[in-house]
Amino acid sequence: MKVNAEKERASLRCVKALASRGGVDAVSQQMASHPQYLESFLRTQHYILHMDGPLPLQYRHYIAIMAAARHHCGYLVSLHSAHFLRVGGDPLWLQGLEAVPPRLQHLDQLNKVLAHQPWLTARSHIQALLKTGEQCWSLAELVQAVVLLAHCHSLCSFVFGSGTDTDPVPLPRAPNGTPPGYCLCDAANGNVSVPQPLTSPSEHTTRRRVSVVCRTRLNMTSELFHNRSLPETTVAYEEEMIYSADPSRFITDPEFGYQEFARREEDHFQVFRVQDYSWEDHGFSLVNRLYSDIGHLLDDRFRSVTALPSSHGPDLKRATWNYIHCMLGIRYDDYDYGEVNQLLEKELKLYIKSVACYPDATKTPLCPLPWAPLKPSERIHVNLLIMEARLQAELLYALRAITQYMIA
Repeated sequence: MKVNAEKERASLRCVKALASRGGVDAVSQQMASHPQYLESFLRTQHYILHMDGPLPLQYRHYIAIMAAARHHCGYLVSLHSAHFLRVGGDPLWLQGLEAVPPRLQHLDQLNKVLAHQPWLTARSHIQALLKTGEQCWSLAELVQAVVLLAHCHSLCSFVFGSGTDTDPVPLPRAPNGTPPGYCLCDAANGNVSVPQPLTSPSEHTTRRRVSVVCRTRLNMTSELFHNRSLPETTVAYEEEMIYSADPSRFITDPEFGYQEFARREEDHFQVFRVQDYSWEDHGFSLVNRLYSDIGHLLDDRFRSVTALPSSHGPDLKRATWNYIHCMLGIRYDDYDYGEVNQLLEKELKLYIKSVACYPDATKTPLCPLPWAPLKPSERIHVNLLIMEARLQAELLYALRAITQYMIA
């Protein structure tokens, strides 16, 4: 226990040191109070955005843009727009969905449903995307796209819940290939070459800032989280471009949003029972088979967040998780839902519902966390639970629909 505590303190010091030098993005800075979870989160995000997979890098970042735009998350839209350009994406695509290939346009319906009413996800959505034709998706591509959509939808909840959606995202333009200071994944992936901006001047503003130029290549998890020395750095001044994209250009049907899950007998929506289709018994094996290793990475995230220490005990964490799933139509037959009302105060339930179901509404401080005093790490802990519970819920609905398609 003493060794683990020392490692955690060293990891936290490392994250904070990098953050103070501009080497960690705003989301990672928020998560730094839980470094063991942060390691798991970064490893998964790095894998789906940068490592081997069926989707081209440009597609991955554009799908992330589409997902973040459903919640009007300017921070993530700008972040992935900058990344999209860095990996050689066509700047015309950033004009909106009408400018992208039809196969990406076809993904819009699944994106919309998963983001706001995931219980509507059906075999027909999967079948429409996988049908034969020049613009169809392969099953492997679609599974990676689903993981990206669910990851970014749930990350929007964390971004707004933790107040990260504030500053614009920088896109450096250094002639010597200086890595951007906002994303560990770039340094870890060796992506230190930044192309010249390709979009119109109206999309950008410039400013001067101090940035950190890493002389050594970061190994994202082993270097950062195992009490090793920080890479040697030097400070350099450079011109930096700020990419700002309007999220509304990447969505259709903007009025479509979260609605209360139907509970009346006359409604045709069926409760999703975990006993019939669960992550452990069904989702994990399917996603791991169709998208190698991602199941293990996602499972580690779920285990990491539930293992985080909390002064409020495991019962409250379980009540939070099950309450989020209940709002999304997922029920556990072996759980007494009376505990939700006993353990979660009314104000806290309002906050959880807002962040989980319509996170863009939290841009104004309508539902602050009611507990006082509450340590910053505990506040982040609640937001991490919301993010991971929502991520698993979306994955369950999408993977069940894929399973139904495969066995039909």
